[in-house]
Amino acid sequence: MAEHPDRTRELALLLVLSTLWGASYTFIKIGVETIPPVTLIAARTLIAGLVLAAVIRGRGLRLPRDRATWVRFLIQACLNSAVPFTLIAWAEQTADAGLAAILNATTPVFAFLMTAAITRHEPVTTRKMFGVAAGLAGICLIVGFQALAGLGKEVASQLAIVAASVCYAGAAIFGKSFKGLDPMMPAAGSLLCGAAILVPLSLVVDRPWTLAPAASSLLALAALSVFSTALAFVIYFRLVQTLGSVGTTAQAYLRVPIGVAIGCAFLGEQPTPTAWIGLGCVVAGVAAMTLPGRKAARPAANPS
Repeated sequence: MAEHPDRTRELALLLVLSTLWGASYTFIKIGVETIPPVTLIAARTLIAGLVLAAVIRGRGLRLPRDRATWVRFLIQACLNSAVPFTLIAWAEQTADAGLAAILNATTPVFAFLMTAAITRHEPVTTRKMFGVAAGLAGICLIVGFQALAGLGKEVASQLAIVAASVCYAGAAIFGKSFKGLDPMMPAAGSLLCGAAILVPLSLVVDRPWTLAPAASSLLALAALSVFSTALAFVIYFRLVQTLGSVGTTAQAYLRVPIGVAIGCAFLGEQPTPTAWIGLGCVVAGVAAMTLPGRKAARPAANPS
């Protein structure tokens, strides 16, 4: 009986994570207007990593010091921040926003396929297969099938977003290895490792001291770093342990309906009838991929 409030809380956190990462596309779009992608993401990972390191110290905790853990942080950084963040920032210089949303929403599909074919650490059920199909159908209905007409025009950008989605799927699965650690530890450690990779690269490639970023780009960078990265990563690593890797990646589906809601509230956009049908598909897909089955309910209570 006590499981229901816990599950409700985790699903609420999934919604928060979807909102934070859904907003990141806008922040990135504004940021890359006057800040090159590598420098933008180098600053994003460094600021977010330092914020989390300061919070950890303020809580009286310490980051792990053993080499093995930091090697895992480095692998997670490549899968979850340094590589995919940079790929998406580079792609958003040219990729259409609607098409980018569709392509990046394939993360749960790759997580499902990796789980089914390689790791097999979570049961592959008919319900999850339905969730994958319903989620993708919903994304297409919400964004509009006409967005697919742009496929092939910016092949390099589209492939970069797909590659980022594959990285995110691998990160969700690899993130399970941090079980037992406070969620802030892998979040801070992986971001600091990502910064260690990207900051030197930024100095060589972009020579950031020669840049003159606009105030709007700097504000977008700040919001991207603190909210869509530092806070989002803490929630993410918690959810990987409580909802599982496939369930956590379902937030990729939720980003699009959240974007629709923001458009309605602030831009006066009116979704088409098919968009509302798509929203229903997305909700059904996320529910299928995150809600526990009867047999799965018992072990779900164990993580603490």
